[in-house]
Amino acid sequence: MQQATVLTFDATEGEKFRPGFERRILHTRDLMTVVLDIDNGPWDAPDPYHAHPHEQITYLAEGEILFLAEGQEPRRMRAGDLFAVPSGVPHSIQLLSPRARLVDTFNPIREDFL
Repeated sequence: MQQATVLTFDATEGEKFRPGFERRILHTRDLMTVVLDIDNGPWDAPDPYHAHPHEQITYLAEGEILFLAEGQEPRRMRAGDLFAVPSGVPHSIQLLSPRARLVDTFNPIREDFL
C-alpha cells in the first residue's frame, strides 16, 4: 500500500534552476505538481516556446502573465486563471508582473525535473 506524502511549503527547500526561477515538486507514480515561483519580472519578451510529451494544467496563483500557444492568440492571465496544454503543443509565457507563482500539474511525471 502506498503512503500519502505531505509537502510543507515553508519547510521544503526549492530548487533554483535558472536566475529568478525556483520550483518545489511533489509527485506520485503518474502525476506531478510543481510550484514555480518567478521573481524577475516584468519581462520585455516571452520565454522561447517549448513543447513536451506531458499533458499540463497550470493554475496562476499570483501575478500576471501572457500565455502563448502555437496557432492561438496570446491570452493575458491573472491570479485565479488556469490554462491547459495538450501533449506536444508548443507554448510559452511572458511575465507581466514583478513576480508570479504558477502551480503546474503534469501527467505523466516530468522525469527531466527529478
